[in-house]
Amino acid sequence: MVLVFSLNFGLNAQVTKEIKGNLVDMKTSYDVEEVELSLTSKKTGKVWITETNNDGEFTFKNIPLGDLEISIIDKDYRSEKFKFHTDSNHLQKYQFSTPFGVNLKVSWMFNWGDRTIYSNGKKIVKEHYWSHVTAKGILVLYGLCLLLIFYYSLVQISLAITYVRTRKKILLEEAPLFDLSKAPKVTIQLPMYNEMYVAERIIETAAELNYPRDKFQIQVLDDSTDETKDIIAKKVEEIAALGIDIVHIHRLDRTGYKAGALDSAMGQVSGEFIAIFDADFIPDKDFLLKTIPYFQNEKIGVVQTRWGHLNKTYSLLTELQAFGLNGHFAIEQGGRNAKGHYINFNGTAGVWRRSCIEDAGGWEHDTITEDLDLSYRAQMNGWEFKYLENVISPAELPITMSALKSQQHRWMKGGAEVFMKMWKRLVKNPTVRFSDKLHGLAHLFNSSVFVFILCLSILSLFVLQIKDSFSDLNFVIQFGSFFIISTLFLAYYYWFSYRDKKGKTFSDMVRFTARFFQFLTVSMALSLSNAVAVIEGYLGIKSSFVRTPKFNVSKKNEFQGNKYDKKSLSIINIIEGLLMVVFGFTAINRTLYGDLGMVPFHLMLTIGYGVIFFSTLKERKV
Repeated sequence: MVLVFSLNFGLNAQVTKEIKGNLVDMKTSYDVEEVELSLTSKKTGKVWITETNNDGEFTFKNIPLGDLEISIIDKDYRSEKFKFHTDSNHLQKYQFSTPFGVNLKVSWMFNWGDRTIYSNGKKIVKEHYWSHVTAKGILVLYGLCLLLIFYYSLVQISLAITYVRTRKKILLEEAPLFDLSKAPKVTIQLPMYNEMYVAERIIETAAELNYPRDKFQIQVLDDSTDETKDIIAKKVEEIAALGIDIVHIHRLDRTGYKAGALDSAMGQVSGEFIAIFDADFIPDKDFLLKTIPYFQNEKIGVVQTRWGHLNKTYSLLTELQAFGLNGHFAIEQGGRNAKGHYINFNGTAGVWRRSCIEDAGGWEHDTITEDLDLSYRAQMNGWEFKYLENVISPAELPITMSALKSQQHRWMKGGAEVFMKMWKRLVKNPTVRFSDKLHGLAHLFNSSVFVFILCLSILSLFVLQIKDSFSDLNFVIQFGSFFIISTLFLAYYYWFSYRDKKGKTFSDMVRFTARFFQFLTVSMALSLSNAVAVIEGYLGIKSSFVRTPKFNVSKKNEFQGNKYDKKSLSIINIIEGLLMVVFGFTAINRTLYGDLGMVPFHLMLTIGYGVIFFSTLKERKV
């Protein structure tokens, strides 16, 4: 027994006099010097530390035999671990036959996690306390953005699920029976401001609607300051000569913009119901016959129809707009309406009950989305809205980036303005269901998602820096998977509104996936200009109502320019170009060093900002 113990003790006491190897950079294959390594005995837990010399060589001396593990612990290199075993064959020396490949941490700013001090003439590297606190703060903001985007996607997928469950019932719903001999009088309002390209078309279209002529009035609400007013006057005179009740109301003062024009014309409205069309719409002739019957329900204050797209195939830009709008008009409007939650009049292609407008306080112009504002005031007063997905009102999509951004700016800023105006009223209103309050707040807060996307994208650059500088905070990065989940939720949302399906599931899915990521790429890059609009809305910064330029073209060879479409290069355009460069550099840099986690995200941002920036430059030359 004593002999056995002595033998075991002797074996345990045996050591390898030298363990040697060398490190090379995985990308350059060069030797790396002054890299700290640790060696751990798996049996005893004891740790030895050394660093490489000028030739990239490292040496550990007098290391007990057994299972061992070498770790890269240098602050400038990624943590790597290498396991091996020594036995009595390695008493003099253990030499690794091949070099260890190591990867430099990718720090495109600086290693802000460390500070160097000297104690007793020895160099000691310690972490900065305040930079560590700052890093945690950034991660909190980053996580908050992820959670808010996740919440937005959660609301969207809940609407999508509701829509899917009720879609068949909605699409098979039959319109109420309607006695045309008892048709109520309807006023058609056509608000316009400098619409020389489309003014005649919408006036002619409105005049051709199928409805009893003695129950029919057209108001052309004209705030134009250019030759459009003369075009309208001539066309109105022609239509009036046909015996149609049509009036040209031209304002010299644009107070309140579109809302002001609608409000000022209320005193001359002779109809019980008011249909409103923007200048770029071409409603079907039976539009009124399909919408007015629903007003037999005295509780209904608005009937809203789905927008169609006259020039969807004009370009990829119009295709992507159609893709996004179809999501709103199918899932959001359809899903909310199916559950009885609040929806919004979309500013056009809908019909109002005049008494509903009056009961809600009329058109107000303290926001630039007067349609959303009045919609909520009316519904909080107990009026119901009816959305008709089967009734399509074709309209023109913006064909230039500047026109699209102008439209987006108004929608996003107006949404924020209405949120600030209405959220307290919505929350405090005792007659509003709790579920309607939740969905209403989410609805009004929708535009803020662009602020979160912009913050998330900017913060992601700092998160990568934190990842390189603070190994103890790396675990937080895994929560970025919330963004992946949000993307999947949104994919589900848009799949059920995708209207280009041809019946073959696999090919439909391939086309949808390509279109979805194209849409997501451009939408994320629009976050800068849209976020600026939202912040302006929240801060109460007032601006004029900038209407979206209309072109009246469906094919590229028809486009001859548009004097209303602004082509100036703004500070936002310049920042978009800079962000393209920054995200592009980061994506390439991370790819070269094999850190691929955020590369797809940054690559999409690079492409998106590039599309917007170069489209803007190209349009300036046209």
